[in-house]
Amino acid sequence: MVFRSPLDFLSASRLLLPHFADGPLHLPLSRSPEDPPAAPPQLTLPGLCFSASQIASVCETLEETGDVERLARFLWSLPVTADGRDSISEHESVRRARAVVAFHTGSFRELYRILETHRFTRTSHGKLQAMWLEAHYREAEKLRGRPLGPVDKYRVRKKFPLPRTIWDGEQKTHCFKERTRGLLREWYLQDPYPNPGKKRELAHATGLTPTQVGNWFKNRRQRDRAAAAKNRLQHHRVCTDGSRPMSRAHCSLDGIAERADGETFLSVTDSDSDLDV
Repeated sequence: MVFRSPLDFLSASRLLLPHFADGPLHLPLSRSPEDPPAAPPQLTLPGLCFSASQIASVCETLEETGDVERLARFLWSLPVTADGRDSISEHESVRRARAVVAFHTGSFRELYRILETHRFTRTSHGKLQAMWLEAHYREAEKLRGRPLGPVDKYRVRKKFPLPRTIWDGEQKTHCFKERTRGLLREWYLQDPYPNPGKKRELAHATGLTPTQVGNWFKNRRQRDRAAAAKNRLQHHRVCTDGSRPMSRAHCSLDGIAERADGETFLSVTDSDSDLDV
């Protein structure tokens, strides 16, 4: 029996193999008590004739529909060789499907093994990169017992960089380009608290989302507040340091101070952090 489409195969498999939707099939075997224990038999598909490309199409269809449970059962039913290397397992759609199932079932060790030992084409990179990072985020959250903040995620990305099997060197980072940063800085100097309309306008000009723009402004305001607090503390120490006398006029309370030698303390950051999102 030859199927014209993946959906034809899926429909036939549910009719001819009702156990396909319920898990492994266990066939009764007549064995003597002296026989050694036998491994569970592999599920076969009697009467079905399909190629490796058709199996890949089924995996792609189930992956696109988001039916991870059926996808896992379908992958379980596929025949495998002793070393796990055959025309079916080596197909990228099948490998990607196995990675998707490993991710959704929380089998992160298996997910990392698949992604690190098989090279994928660029069309699969986006999804696989997202799974790689999200899996590491979840493991870090479980280890720390709390949700991760932007700084925590940045450290996780530094500790577990993307493997070259799912990254071909394209400079797609979590930091903004210098042109985008320059435009954000200009708007920030004009208005550190943009309204939703300005955020949308700036998002359109930079190619970012309004949420990313809002996060950048929020992070920049936090950095400036921290810098101002640090400068005020430093200013207070200088004013009270007997070895560096300063006139009362030079000691102000607005976070700006000037020493007798003309050096000025500023309470505004002049550079951006790597953590823009």
